[in-house]
Amino acid sequence: MQVAIHFGTHGTEPERMIKTLMDNRDWLLANGVEVVPPGRCRGVLDEAINSLQGGTATPAMEEVLYDALLENDDVRRMIISQPALIGSPVRCIASRGFFQQAGNRMRSVANLFPDAEVELSLAIRNPALQIPWLVERSGAEGLDKIADVDPLTLRWAPAMRRVIESNPGRRVVVWCYEDTPLIWPECVRRIAQMPPNVPLKAGLAVLGELLTPEGMAELRDTLTRTRSLTIEARRDIFADMLARHVRMDQVQAHADIPGWTQDLVDEITEAYEADVAEIAALPGVEFIGP
Repeated sequence: MQVAIHFGTHGTEPERMIKTLMDNRDWLLANGVEVVPPGRCRGVLDEAINSLQGGTATPAMEEVLYDALLENDDVRRMIISQPALIGSPVRCIASRGFFQQAGNRMRSVANLFPDAEVELSLAIRNPALQIPWLVERSGAEGLDKIADVDPLTLRWAPAMRRVIESNPGRRVVVWCYEDTPLIWPECVRRIAQMPPNVPLKAGLAVLGELLTPEGMAELRDTLTRTRSLTIEARRDIFADMLARHVRMDQVQAHADIPGWTQDLVDEITEAYEADVAEIAALPGVEFIGP
């Protein structure tokens, strides 16, 4: 059994993955891949994790979990996508680091399936925008936390090193949220193990939210007229459409944290770009980039 667990991370629209996977459920089921609906996961995984307290499931417990999560027989790959597994937003900011508990949380979930080939995946985002997202969802507690933390210490590279160290031997698939409009079809296909020649339903959903109606119509027409596109050629088309037809109200974002300056935002962004380069080179990481 293969178990693919998509953690997403808060502020990267992780619900988009489960929605796109469910849109392609017919093909997936016909090919031995079952996507577990979030409602079926709710309570089951948390209860199991709490009962083990960081330990590893017994073979009997693992079978009970498969029975609870899967509806079909002959499943070779089970996909779980649930952002709450990585912890609440307020716990992702701490003086000790960014997403401090991510490695342990991922290990705890993976340990529920010790006899399976477990693969982890997540999207990361520029902390200059992800921190404000987390603070906004955490209310007064989030504001209090960020007031006591140097935002330049909240970096993704140390967080990802902890993930790798906590999950030795497990492949970790990573991509940048900022690249999603260009690479979304590859991200979904990678998690679902869908070949490139299989039509992907809702593969243009991200662009559909970012492009004007005119741009989306031009994109569909271009893709219809152009056959056998390579991934690189399709990304070039996506980039061209975004450059000419993007809806600015959908891409403009602001780091609205009291006391933050543009210089600080620029510093955080520069550190993030350095972290992305480091993460892409980490052993055990499969990085999906444009």
